[in-house]
Amino acid sequence: MKFVVQRVSEAKVEVDGKLTGEIGKGFFVLIGVNESDTKEVADKMIEKLLKMRIFSDSEGKTNLDMASVGGSLLLVSQFTLYANCKKGNRPSFIDAGSPEHAEEIYDYIVSECKRLTADMEGVKVETGIFGADMKCSLVNEGPFTIDLDSTEL
Repeated sequence: MKFVVQRVSEAKVEVDGKLTGEIGKGFFVLIGVNESDTKEVADKMIEKLLKMRIFSDSEGKTNLDMASVGGSLLLVSQFTLYANCKKGNRPSFIDAGSPEHAEEIYDYIVSECKRLTADMEGVKVETGIFGADMKCSLVNEGPFTIDLDSTEL
């Protein structure tokens, strides 16, 4: 499983000209699922995501997590995180999970993030639409981008 986490001051996703998710300060997260990924793997990734301390404290040091700053999550499925570009110029996506499996795991990640942040003041969880042609826009603060790979946790 792969998460590309971007610290943002704002982000939104539109499908067919309609807004599907929008946040202010928080994390814009692209989520890639491999066929071998499980809910247990997702749990580890979610825990790491929610505890990630990449917001600045009063001294400008990255010591604060999302809950500390009332940040939010915008979660977007992104099978192209598993692009393999070793041969030729056209990427292969053979390492990405099947659409059925990936959607099941993505939906689980969304529901768990909503459950785990329900008591966090100011925190909301927004999403794109699985499998849709999405238009994503964001303001990456820093820029600050973290690549989380479950094989490295």
